[in-house]
Amino acid sequence: MKIKEEFTPLAKWIDEKYDVKTLNLVFDFIKNDKSYPRLQVCLEYVKDKGKFMDNQTYSFDKTKQNEVSDKFAEIVSGYNIKNRQNWIKKIFGLTYKPNNLFVYFSDFESIAKIEANENIPEKKIKELKTAINNSELWEIDRRFDSVTYFLHTEEQLIRYQNSEIHKKWNQEYFDLLKDYDEFGYFIRESYSVFLDSKENFDKNYESNWFYYYK
Repeated sequence: MKIKEEFTPLAKWIDEKYDVKTLNLVFDFIKNDKSYPRLQVCLEYVKDKGKFMDNQTYSFDKTKQNEVSDKFAEIVSGYNIKNRQNWIKKIFGLTYKPNNLFVYFSDFESIAKIEANENIPEKKIKELKTAINNSELWEIDRRFDSVTYFLHTEEQLIRYQNSEIHKKWNQEYFDLLKDYDEFGYFIRESYSVFLDSKENFDKNYESNWFYYYK
């Protein structure tokens, strides 16, 4: 993932100002409407993206969005007139206006974790369940970057939570996951599989995976 030359000054400024690691800057238009340009700031880590979130609204921090947008406009205005017009035409088209830029943030770590978890073949999950050979374990279900081990009952769930068996399951699944964790974002010391019960799944989610993960 290489940042385009024209975006390098902005990426460097973002990294220095906010103490983050920018992997890429992607410019496009909302719904292909050139009246609404937007800029995606692709950061590496989840914690870096968190620096641009409003902890009260769980949306992007408007102040930082505006800071990045203003800096972008400043960089563009720093070019001489001829180069500026050629640059804007090349990247944006002639309709670009700096004060109309929507800035948003993403992180690569989250995507990489999801891909690692989902890249484990279903055959491997079934083999793991067979190897565990525990009649109280109903299902192993992985979604996004996590996995949930379902016991049959709530009583079993309480009994297994934070037990030695739960710790063993953490280690076993982590060992399987690491074979697909290309970028090494999962950390053994902080990794844990979630536990739930079929009883809860049936009673509160109508035995429906869509409702459960909604």
